[in-house]
Amino acid sequence: MLKAEGRINDFVIDNMMGWHHSGFNVYCGETIWPHDETGLENLARYVIRASFSQERMIYIPASKCSDARAKVLYTAKDGKTTQSFDALDWLARLVIHIPNRGEQMLRYYGYYSKKSRGMRKKAGTDDQAPALMESGLSTKARRRSWARLIQKVYEVDPLICPHCGTKMRIISVINELFVIEKILRHLGLWDIPNHRASSRKPPQPRTDVR
Repeated sequence: MLKAEGRINDFVIDNMMGWHHSGFNVYCGETIWPHDETGLENLARYVIRASFSQERMIYIPASKCSDARAKVLYTAKDGKTTQSFDALDWLARLVIHIPNRGEQMLRYYGYYSKKSRGMRKKAGTDDQAPALMESGLSTKARRRSWARLIQKVYEVDPLICPHCGTKMRIISVINELFVIEKILRHLGLWDIPNHRASSRKPPQPRTDVR
């Protein structure tokens, strides 16, 4: 694409492909516009997708294998082909996706390079980055999207009351830390350690609501 646009020539291409880190890619597919919600969601799924699909993986313990070696069967995306791996070979394939300590998996150039970002931060203009395409969504529509995204990820509507099941509406947004701490301390939720289940019982449906 860059060669067709006259931006680079064969010498530059051969030079870049000969780099030690030659994984140079440019997306030149169809443009995904801000109003294309389906396209944006598909792009987000692609960015955060795992290196393999657990639904297409079948583990067979050594006790059920004729050679007494555990196996992993992995079915292709089209569902037509299945490949068999020794369990240790499968783990070795997964380890490839784990970077070594201090290893960089992504490198940014130009506007997004570390040097450029550092210069903008030093000049105090880091928050003034222009948008390539302005979103046509209104401020009200963008504020509503957070609840929809939470519902898609966690399959729970954050605007449904856990007590009576009715739809709630946002009255105000609290940003002050001391107010948030005061509310959470009143509810007994401030001192709960991270990554531990709360000892509080989940809210029970109210039966006295008329």
